Amino acid sequence: MTQLAVLADIHSNLPALDAVLDDLQQFPVDRIIVAGDVVNWGAFSRQVMERLAVMDCAFIRGNNELYLTDWQTPRMPDSWNIFTLPPYTLAQLGNRWMNVISSWPDTLSLRFRDASAIQVVHGSPSSPFEAMLPTATDAEIEPMLSSIEATTIIAAHSHLAMDRQVGCWHVLNPGSVGNPLDGDMSASYMLLESTSDGWQATNRRVPFDNQRVLDEFERTGFADQCGVVGHLVVQEYRSARLEVLPFLEWWRKNCPDEPQTMALLEPFSQVNKRDYMPAAYQVGM
Repeated sequence: MTQLAVLADIHSNLPALDAVLDDLQQFPVDRIIVAGDVVNWGAFSRQVMERLAVMDCAFIRGNNELYLTDWQTPRMPDSWNIFTLPPYTLAQLGNRWMNVISSWPDTLSLRFRDASAIQVVHGSPSSPFEAMLPTATDAEIEPMLSSIEATTIIAAHSHLAMDRQVGCWHVLNPGSVGNPLDGDMSASYMLLESTSDGWQATNRRVPFDNQRVLDEFERTGFADQCGVVGHLVVQEYRSARLEVLPFLEWWRKNCPDEPQTMALLEPFSQVNKRDYMPAAYQVGM
């Protein structure tokens, strides 16, 4: 029997990662799979890399790693010019850890002898920027998976845990270790156990010291360095709810020609954020 731990969307949250690794000690896990977005969006990028470097993990890159590897290179799309977080995170990581991240693959194929093959992606098989949401219909998800031979798919990116059958595919999402967005400020990860029928999944939620995260944001001047988006990221770590995406959607629809300054936070605070977020993130609001 093979047992795996699946972590994703750690987002530089060292207290959450430490809590998950402590929780894992009670389980005889054979391998840890990390499905992208290890860094960025948080204040402990270097420390998270140092912590995971001594673990037996298999990694893939997520969209937040690509923001860093492609920042200010010919690969960077013009639309990224408004981003404010990459300079902060790159300064934390330095060349040593960026060289490590640059060598990670974008997807993994896992083929254990005692269970079905697994394909690990960050978002969808075609893009780390595309999420398979729990509220999506089978008809919406199946075309995303049509090119995948493996019958078990591990995906992340949405920060929402999922365990469902879609056609012939068992689709799993461990949720987010470091930046949960379902209103529950606890770290989410998944245990997988091989069976004759495939993989049995168990989602686990683990409390962590979130005040330590907020204190590190304050100590490092994260919000001041990263502007309006930085302030909204900190709010996500207070609320466990989407803040940045609704703001960006509101900005694009209402004032795309205005620079993203702190002055926009006041009018944005007056809107109904549900009008600017997918239904999957409104559950329990």
